Parts: sequence; structure tokens; C-alpha cells
Amino acid sequence: MMLRLRYSKLGKIRFVSHRDMARIWERVLRKARFPMAYSEGFHPRPKLSFGLALPTCGESDCEYLDITAAPDWDAAEIDGLPERFTAAMPDGVIVEDVVELPAGMDSLQAAVTSCTWNIEIINTTEIDAADYVARVLAAEVLEVTRVRKGKPVTDDIRPLIYSLALTQTADGNLALAAELGTQPRALRPSEVVLAVEPHLETGRIRRTKQWITVDGARCEPLAAVAAVDAHTTVGVG
Repeated sequence: MMLRLRYSKLGKIRFVSHRDMARIWERVLRKARFPMAYSEGFHPRPKLSFGLALPTCGESDCEYLDITAAPDWDAAEIDGLPERFTAAMPDGVIVEDVVELPAGMDSLQAAVTSCTWNIEIINTTEIDAADYVARVLAAEVLEVTRVRKGKPVTDDIRPLIYSLALTQTADGNLALAAELGTQPRALRPSEVVLAVEPHLETGRIRRTKQWITVDGARCEPLAAVAAVDAHTTVGVG
């Protein structure tokens, strides 16, 4: 059986990288005595499939992880997993929900089409920030150069900026609310900021939503599981 879970990552734990977070999950699953399925070969690894990497120092309300349980796992225990996993986690990580994943569901990496972000900006006025947003939305092309495999590659990121607006953080600081595409590659919040205003400084960055499209409707990854289940049930009937 495969499971998909959602968890938040807030506070000091934001300084932990995506790779280190993967190691933490392996330890947590062992500590919680969850019977994982393992790969075959000389160096078996637990069958875990992580979603899109969260930038180091980024916070999130909506991280996702797919886990394959061992064949002998009792599915009746699923309701208690959020509390069980959270108890084994470091401070700042809360597992909020776990659902069974139907067969044939795409991986998180392949299925998520966009993410919503809250990006704090700390060295500008509201007037200048509004001008920045207007320039981004008016631009037909926004080029960013990155180094890939030792070579500079220039991409036009404008098609991946689905929406951008001026907002505030919970503390009342200026922020950008942005929905950024993830296909064919995930657009990072820092790239959007640097494309138009290289000297603009960002504070805390928080991922608030991840989006999947099912039958033409946009929904969050756990809701997508429910939508697929409903569609399958209707089809069988």
C-alpha cells in the first residue's frame, strides 16, 4: 500500500535542507516503528518519494511525501499516523493528514503543476514594490541565467509566473503573493525577485499551496487523491 501525507515545516526547522529532511524522515519512520517497504539490491532503501524540494530557509504549510508500506502493515492504523509521526519529529514539523494512494497516481514531482508562495520583501517601500509587481506583469520576457552542469543557461521565466500581487505577512511586513509554475522545471521565488530587481532583499519565504490538475480542475495533492477515488468509483458503477 502507498500512502501520501501532508506536513508543515515552520520555524527554526526551515534551516534544514531538503536532503537532510529526507534523512530525518527515514529516522522518524524507524523511530515510529512504521513498517516500510524497501528496494531490492545490495543497499536496500526505504521506498519514499518526496515532492518538490523546498528552498533551504523556506517555510511551508504544504509539504508532501509518498510512502510505500510493507505488505503486512495494518491499514486500520492510518488514522493514527499523523500524531504518531509528529511525535517523532523535531520541533516545527507537524504531520497533518495521511491518505491511501490509489494505484496509478503520478508521482508528486510529475503531478504538481504550480505552487503558491508568500515572499517577504524587506528593503523597499510599498510604492516601489507595487511598481515592481506592475513591471513583472507587464513584461513579455523575463530572462534568468543559471549554471547547469557547469554551463550558463538562459531561460525565459515569464510563462511560469501565473500570478503576482502585493500583500503582507502575518506580522504586517510587505510581501509578494505569487503562483509559480513547476513544469518543465520549478520556478524558484528568488528567481522571480532577481529577474526584475537584483537588489531587492527577501525575508522569510513560505510555500502555502501546491496544485495538481485532475480532469481539468485544480486541487491540492490530497484532494486530488479524493478526486481520483471518486472518479474511479463512478467509473466502476
